[in-house]
Amino acid sequence: MVAIRHEQHRFELAPEQSVLDGLLGNGVAVPHACRTGVCQTCLMRAVEGAPPSAAQKDLRPALILRNYFLACVCHPTEDLTVALPSADANTLPATVRALRPLNDEIMQIALEVHGPWDYRPGQFLNLFKDSVVARSYSIASVPGDDSHIHLHVRRLPEGRMSGWIHGQLTVGATLSVRGPAGDCFYVPGSPEQPLLLIGTGSGLAPLYGIVRDALRQGHAGSIRLFHGSRDPRGLYLTGELRDLAAAYPQFDYVPCVSGAAAPAGHAAGRAHDVALTEQADLKGWRVFLCGHPEMVQQAQMRAYLAGANLADIHADAFTVRSSSS
Repeated sequence: MVAIRHEQHRFELAPEQSVLDGLLGNGVAVPHACRTGVCQTCLMRAVEGAPPSAAQKDLRPALILRNYFLACVCHPTEDLTVALPSADANTLPATVRALRPLNDEIMQIALEVHGPWDYRPGQFLNLFKDSVVARSYSIASVPGDDSHIHLHVRRLPEGRMSGWIHGQLTVGATLSVRGPAGDCFYVPGSPEQPLLLIGTGSGLAPLYGIVRDALRQGHAGSIRLFHGSRDPRGLYLTGELRDLAAAYPQFDYVPCVSGAAAPAGHAAGRAHDVALTEQADLKGWRVFLCGHPEMVQQAQMRAYLAGANLADIHADAFTVRSSSS
Protein backbone atom coordinates (compact mmCIF):
# COMPACT_ATOMS: atom_id res chain seq x y z
CA MET A 1 0.00 0.00 0.00
CA VAL A 2 1.34 3.43 -0.98
CA ALA A 3 2.15 5.84 1.84
CA ILE A 4 2.27 9.64 1.92
CA ARG A 5 4.56 11.52 4.28
CA HIS A 6 3.70 15.09 5.18
CA GLU A 7 5.74 16.99 7.77
CA GLN A 8 6.17 14.48 10.63
CA HIS A 9 3.24 12.26 9.71
CA ARG A 10 2.82 9.17 7.53
CA PHE A 11 -0.51 8.17 5.98
CA GLU A 12 -1.40 5.14 3.91
CA LEU A 13 -3.65 5.68 0.89
CA ALA A 14 -6.59 3.39 0.25
CA PRO A 15 -6.83 1.87 -3.24
CA GLU A 16 -7.82 4.53 -5.83
CA GLN A 17 -7.59 7.28 -3.17
CA SER A 18 -5.97 10.53 -4.29
CA VAL A 19 -3.26 12.31 -2.35
CA LEU A 20 -5.71 15.15 -1.69
CA ASP A 21 -8.40 12.89 -0.24
CA GLY A 22 -5.85 10.98 1.82
CA LEU A 23 -4.44 14.15 3.36
CA LEU A 24 -7.84 15.74 3.96
CA GLY A 25 -9.11 12.53 5.54
CA ASN A 26 -6.26 12.68 8.00
CA GLY A 27 -6.84 16.28 8.99
CA VAL A 28 -4.18 17.94 6.80
CA ALA A 29 -5.39 21.32 5.52
CA VAL A 30 -4.79 21.41 1.76
CA PRO A 31 -6.31 24.24 -0.33
CA HIS A 32 -8.54 22.78 -3.04
CA ALA A 33 -11.46 23.71 -5.26
CA CYS A 34 -12.43 21.90 -8.48
CA ARG A 35 -11.06 18.41 -7.70
CA THR A 36 -10.57 17.79 -11.43
CA GLY A 37 -7.04 19.15 -11.92
CA VAL A 38 -8.19 22.31 -13.71
CA CYS A 39 -7.90 25.10 -11.14
CA GLN A 40 -4.48 24.04 -9.77
CA THR A 41 -5.46 25.17 -6.26
CA CYS A 42 -4.19 21.89 -4.73
CA LEU A 43 -0.68 22.29 -6.09
CA MET A 44 1.88 20.39 -3.99
CA ARG A 45 5.53 19.35 -4.32
CA ALA A 46 7.04 15.89 -4.05
CA VAL A 47 10.08 16.29 -1.80
CA GLU A 48 10.91 12.58 -2.19
CA GLY A 49 9.55 10.19 -4.78
CA ALA A 50 8.17 10.81 -8.26
CA PRO A 51 4.55 11.84 -8.80
CA PRO A 52 2.78 10.19 -11.77
CA SER A 53 2.84 12.19 -15.00
CA ALA A 54 -0.99 12.34 -15.05
CA ALA A 55 -0.83 14.49 -11.91
CA GLN A 56 1.41 16.99 -13.70
CA LYS A 57 -0.64 17.44 -16.84
CA ASP A 58 -0.89 21.10 -17.97
CA LEU A 59 1.61 22.32 -15.36
CA ARG A 60 4.34 24.64 -16.57
CA PRO A 61 7.63 22.86 -17.36
CA ALA A 62 9.39 24.79 -14.60
CA LEU A 63 6.96 23.36 -12.04
CA ILE A 64 7.26 19.82 -13.38
CA LEU A 65 11.04 19.99 -13.12
CA ARG A 66 10.64 20.92 -9.46
CA ASN A 67 8.34 17.91 -8.83
CA TYR A 68 5.14 19.89 -8.39
CA PHE A 69 1.88 18.00 -8.95
CA LEU A 70 -1.88 18.33 -8.49
CA ALA A 71 -2.96 16.45 -5.38
CA CYS A 72 -6.59 15.96 -6.45
CA VAL A 73 -5.66 13.82 -9.46
CA CYS A 74 -2.53 12.24 -8.01
CA HIS A 75 -2.74 8.45 -7.54
CA PRO A 76 0.88 7.57 -6.78
CA THR A 77 2.45 4.20 -7.48
CA GLU A 78 5.25 4.73 -4.95
CA ASP A 79 5.66 6.38 -1.56
CA LEU A 80 5.85 10.16 -1.65
CA THR A 81 7.01 12.79 0.79
CA VAL A 82 4.99 15.89 -0.02
CA ALA A 83 4.83 19.55 0.93
CA LEU A 84 2.66 22.53 0.17
CA PRO A 85 4.20 25.21 -2.06
CA SER A 86 6.28 27.81 -0.24
CA ALA A 87 4.37 30.94 0.62
CA ASP A 88 6.14 32.98 -2.02
CA ALA A 89 5.96 30.46 -4.88
CA ASN A 90 2.98 31.84 -6.82
CA THR A 91 0.97 33.48 -4.05
CA LEU A 92 0.74 37.20 -3.35
CA PRO A 93 -1.29 39.32 -0.92
CA ALA A 94 -4.12 41.40 -2.39
CA THR A 95 -6.23 44.16 -0.88
CA VAL A 96 -9.95 44.55 -1.60
CA ARG A 97 -10.36 48.04 -3.05
CA ALA A 98 -14.05 47.91 -4.00
CA LEU A 99 -17.15 45.73 -3.80
CA ARG A 100 -19.90 46.34 -6.35
CA PRO A 101 -23.13 44.31 -6.69
CA LEU A 102 -23.71 43.65 -10.39
CA ASN A 103 -27.12 42.05 -9.82
CA ASP A 104 -28.89 40.22 -6.99
CA GLU A 105 -26.52 37.24 -7.21
CA ILE A 106 -23.18 38.54 -8.47
CA MET A 107 -20.63 40.71 -6.67
CA GLN A 108 -17.69 42.36 -8.38
CA ILE A 109 -14.50 42.41 -6.31
CA ALA A 110 -11.73 44.86 -7.20
CA LEU A 111 -8.35 43.63 -5.95
CA GLU A 112 -5.00 45.37 -5.75
CA VAL A 113 -2.31 42.70 -5.94
CA HIS A 114 0.87 43.58 -4.07
CA GLY A 115 3.74 42.43 -6.22
CA PRO A 116 4.54 41.72 -9.88
CA TRP A 117 1.51 40.03 -11.35
CA ASP A 118 0.93 39.89 -15.10
CA TYR A 119 -2.28 38.44 -16.48
CA ARG A 120 -4.42 38.23 -19.60
CA PRO A 121 -8.14 39.08 -19.47
CA GLY A 122 -10.09 35.83 -19.35
CA GLN A 123 -7.53 33.87 -17.35
CA PHE A 124 -8.42 32.78 -13.82
CA LEU A 125 -6.82 33.07 -10.40
CA ASN A 126 -7.17 31.20 -7.14
CA LEU A 127 -8.52 33.35 -4.33
CA PHE A 128 -7.73 32.29 -0.76
CA LYS A 129 -9.93 33.15 2.21
CA ASP A 130 -7.55 31.32 4.54
CA SER A 131 -5.16 28.37 4.34
CA VAL A 132 -7.96 25.96 3.39
CA VAL A 133 -10.84 27.77 1.65
CA ALA A 134 -9.85 28.73 -1.89
CA ARG A 135 -11.82 29.12 -5.10
CA SER A 136 -11.05 29.85 -8.74
CA TYR A 137 -12.46 32.99 -10.39
CA SER A 138 -12.07 34.31 -13.91
CA ILE A 139 -10.61 37.76 -14.48
CA ALA A 140 -12.92 40.34 -16.05
CA SER A 141 -10.57 43.33 -15.96
CA VAL A 142 -8.19 44.59 -18.66
CA PRO A 143 -4.68 45.88 -17.86
CA GLY A 144 -4.42 49.51 -18.83
CA ASP A 145 -8.19 50.02 -18.76
CA ASP A 146 -8.83 48.91 -15.17
CA SER A 147 -6.63 49.89 -12.26
CA HIS A 148 -7.45 46.74 -10.28
CA ILE A 149 -8.17 43.04 -10.86
CA HIS A 150 -11.94 42.47 -11.24
CA LEU A 151 -13.68 39.21 -10.31
CA HIS A 152 -17.39 38.37 -10.58
CA VAL A 153 -18.51 36.15 -7.71
CA ARG A 154 -21.93 34.51 -7.85
CA ARG A 155 -23.56 33.74 -4.51
CA LEU A 156 -24.23 30.00 -4.21
CA PRO A 157 -26.53 28.28 -1.71
CA GLU A 158 -24.49 27.38 1.37
CA GLY A 159 -21.34 28.52 -0.45
CA ARG A 160 -18.51 28.93 2.04
CA MET A 161 -16.51 31.34 -0.10
CA SER A 162 -19.26 33.06 -2.06
CA GLY A 163 -21.47 33.48 1.02
CA TRP A 164 -18.57 35.02 2.92
CA ILE A 165 -17.75 37.36 0.03
CA HIS A 166 -21.35 38.54 -0.31
CA GLY A 167 -22.06 38.79 3.41
CA GLN A 168 -18.85 39.51 5.30
CA LEU A 169 -15.99 40.64 3.07
CA THR A 170 -15.20 44.34 3.44
CA VAL A 171 -13.21 46.93 1.52
CA GLY A 172 -9.67 47.04 2.88
CA ALA A 173 -9.49 43.35 3.71
CA THR A 174 -6.37 41.45 2.66
CA LEU A 175 -6.63 38.12 0.85
CA SER A 176 -4.16 35.99 -1.09
CA VAL A 177 -4.17 35.20 -4.79
CA ARG A 178 -2.31 32.59 -6.82
CA GLY A 179 -1.99 32.53 -10.57
CA PRO A 180 -2.90 33.52 -13.15
CA ALA A 181 -3.68 30.35 -15.10
CA GLY A 182 -5.73 29.23 -18.08
CA ASP A 183 -5.59 29.82 -21.84
CA CYS A 184 -9.08 31.25 -22.39
CA PHE A 185 -7.92 34.70 -23.54
CA TYR A 186 -7.55 36.80 -26.67
CA VAL A 187 -4.41 36.22 -28.73
CA PRO A 188 -3.59 38.97 -31.26
CA GLY A 189 -2.24 38.25 -34.70
CA SER A 190 -5.43 37.55 -36.68
CA PRO A 191 -7.30 40.86 -36.45
CA GLU A 192 -9.80 39.95 -39.16
CA GLN A 193 -10.81 36.57 -37.69
CA PRO A 194 -14.44 36.64 -36.45
CA LEU A 195 -14.98 35.87 -32.76
CA LEU A 196 -17.98 34.17 -31.17
CA LEU A 197 -18.38 34.35 -27.39
CA ILE A 198 -21.10 32.48 -25.47
CA GLY A 199 -21.57 32.61 -21.71
CA THR A 200 -24.09 32.00 -18.94
CA GLY A 201 -24.30 33.54 -15.47
CA SER A 202 -20.97 34.74 -14.11
CA GLY A 203 -19.38 33.12 -17.16
CA LEU A 204 -19.69 36.63 -18.56
CA ALA A 205 -16.64 37.65 -16.49
CA PRO A 206 -13.88 36.27 -18.75
CA LEU A 207 -15.84 37.12 -21.90
CA TYR A 208 -16.23 40.74 -20.80
CA GLY A 209 -12.47 40.94 -20.39
CA ILE A 210 -11.76 39.17 -23.68
CA VAL A 211 -14.10 41.44 -25.68
CA ARG A 212 -12.62 44.64 -24.27
CA ASP A 213 -9.08 43.33 -24.71
CA ALA A 214 -9.74 42.44 -28.35
CA LEU A 215 -11.26 45.85 -29.05
CA ARG A 216 -8.42 47.59 -27.23
CA GLN A 217 -5.90 45.77 -29.41
CA GLY A 218 -7.66 46.82 -32.58
CA HIS A 219 -9.48 43.63 -33.54
CA ALA A 220 -11.35 44.48 -36.73
CA GLY A 221 -13.26 41.26 -37.39
CA SER A 222 -16.78 40.60 -36.21
CA ILE A 223 -17.13 40.02 -32.44
CA ARG A 224 -20.45 38.51 -31.32
CA LEU A 225 -21.24 38.03 -27.62
CA PHE A 226 -24.26 36.03 -26.42
CA HIS A 227 -24.91 36.07 -22.66
CA GLY A 228 -27.74 34.02 -21.22
CA SER A 229 -29.82 33.62 -18.07
CA ARG A 230 -33.14 32.02 -17.21
CA ASP A 231 -34.45 35.35 -15.96
CA PRO A 232 -33.65 38.93 -17.08
CA ARG A 233 -32.51 39.67 -13.52
CA GLY A 234 -29.65 37.18 -13.99
CA LEU A 235 -28.12 39.32 -16.74
CA TYR A 236 -25.73 42.12 -15.85
CA LEU A 237 -23.42 44.75 -17.37
CA THR A 238 -26.04 45.14 -20.09
CA GLY A 239 -25.62 48.93 -20.15
CA GLU A 240 -21.85 48.72 -20.48
CA LEU A 241 -22.09 46.11 -23.22
CA ARG A 242 -24.69 48.07 -25.17
CA ASP A 243 -22.42 51.12 -24.95
CA LEU A 244 -19.54 49.06 -26.37
CA ALA A 245 -21.76 47.85 -29.20
CA ALA A 246 -22.72 51.45 -29.99
CA ALA A 247 -19.07 52.56 -29.97
CA TYR A 248 -17.63 49.67 -32.01
CA PRO A 249 -19.53 48.63 -35.17
CA GLN A 250 -17.71 45.27 -35.29
CA PHE A 251 -19.10 44.29 -31.87
CA ASP A 252 -22.58 42.82 -31.39
CA TYR A 253 -24.11 41.98 -27.98
CA VAL A 254 -27.14 39.70 -27.61
CA PRO A 255 -28.66 39.14 -24.12
CA CYS A 256 -30.65 35.89 -23.99
CA VAL A 257 -33.47 34.80 -21.65
CA SER A 258 -34.44 31.13 -21.58
CA GLY A 259 -36.88 30.62 -18.68
CA ALA A 260 -39.17 33.63 -18.91
CA ALA A 261 -40.66 35.94 -21.50
CA ALA A 262 -37.83 37.81 -23.21
CA PRO A 263 -38.15 41.60 -22.87
CA ALA A 264 -37.69 43.87 -25.85
CA GLY A 265 -34.09 43.91 -26.99
CA HIS A 266 -33.48 40.36 -25.71
CA ALA A 267 -33.40 37.04 -27.56
CA ALA A 268 -35.63 34.19 -26.38
CA GLY A 269 -33.86 30.90 -25.68
CA ARG A 270 -30.64 29.49 -24.30
CA ALA A 271 -27.57 31.50 -25.22
CA HIS A 272 -25.82 28.72 -27.12
CA ASP A 273 -28.99 27.75 -28.99
CA VAL A 274 -29.56 31.34 -30.06
CA ALA A 275 -25.92 31.91 -30.98
CA LEU A 276 -25.42 28.71 -32.95
CA THR A 277 -28.70 29.15 -34.78
CA GLU A 278 -27.86 32.70 -35.82
CA GLN A 279 -24.27 31.75 -36.62
CA ALA A 280 -24.64 28.33 -38.19
CA ASP A 281 -21.35 28.36 -40.14
CA LEU A 282 -18.29 28.76 -37.91
CA LYS A 283 -15.56 27.86 -40.37
CA GLY A 284 -12.68 30.22 -39.67
CA TRP A 285 -14.19 31.54 -36.43
CA ARG A 286 -12.56 31.62 -33.00
CA VAL A 287 -14.98 30.55 -30.25
CA PHE A 288 -14.97 31.23 -26.49
CA LEU A 289 -17.37 29.34 -24.19
CA CYS A 290 -17.73 30.09 -20.47
CA GLY A 291 -20.34 29.10 -17.91
CA HIS A 292 -22.41 26.09 -16.97
CA PRO A 293 -20.57 22.81 -17.78
CA GLU A 294 -23.53 21.32 -19.67
CA MET A 295 -23.80 24.41 -21.87
CA VAL A 296 -20.06 24.44 -22.51
CA GLN A 297 -20.02 20.75 -23.45
CA GLN A 298 -22.97 21.05 -25.81
CA ALA A 299 -21.69 24.24 -27.40
CA GLN A 300 -18.21 22.77 -27.93
CA MET A 301 -19.63 19.89 -29.93
CA ARG A 302 -22.02 22.07 -31.91
CA ALA A 303 -19.31 24.64 -32.69
CA TYR A 304 -17.05 21.89 -33.98
CA LEU A 305 -19.84 20.43 -36.11
CA ALA A 306 -20.51 23.94 -37.43
CA GLY A 307 -16.99 24.06 -38.83
CA ALA A 308 -14.88 25.63 -36.06
CA ASN A 309 -11.38 24.20 -35.74
CA LEU A 310 -10.84 22.44 -32.41
CA ALA A 311 -7.77 24.59 -31.80
CA ASP A 312 -9.97 27.68 -32.12
CA ILE A 313 -12.53 26.59 -29.50
CA HIS A 314 -11.60 27.83 -26.04
CA ALA A 315 -13.75 26.56 -23.19
CA ASP A 316 -13.97 27.41 -19.50
CA ALA A 317 -16.63 25.39 -17.65
CA PHE A 318 -17.66 26.77 -14.25
CA THR A 319 -17.85 23.80 -11.89
CA VAL A 320 -20.13 24.21 -8.86
CA ARG A 321 -19.83 22.09 -5.72
CA SER A 322 -22.68 22.41 -3.23
CA SER A 323 -21.98 23.47 0.36
CA SER A 324 -18.41 24.42 -0.46
CA SER A 325 -18.28 27.05 -3.17
